[in-house]
Amino acid sequence: MKQEAVTICIPADLLEQARQFREGSESFNDMIVEAIASEVQRRRSLAAHQCIVARSAEVQAKTGIQPSSVKLIRQLRVGEGRRD
Repeated sequence: MKQEAVTICIPADLLEQARQFREGSESFNDMIVEAIASEVQRRRSLAAHQCIVARSAEVQAKTGIQPSSVKLIRQLRVGEGRRD
């Protein structure tokens, strides 16, 4: 993976906490890369969730609230109504 050097400013108290919790020979670079990767994944997941919520609202606006399918799924699981 191509890497790019950047300069960041970290509050002194946060830097001290990072030093306390750093594992063995783990570098600050490794710690920061892992933290950024985790945050990117969290934000990607949040964006996907927001997209799903918006799409659900669109469908609900067009079709109204759909009846629950829980009862039907339970019936299918026990074999009722199957056409095997």
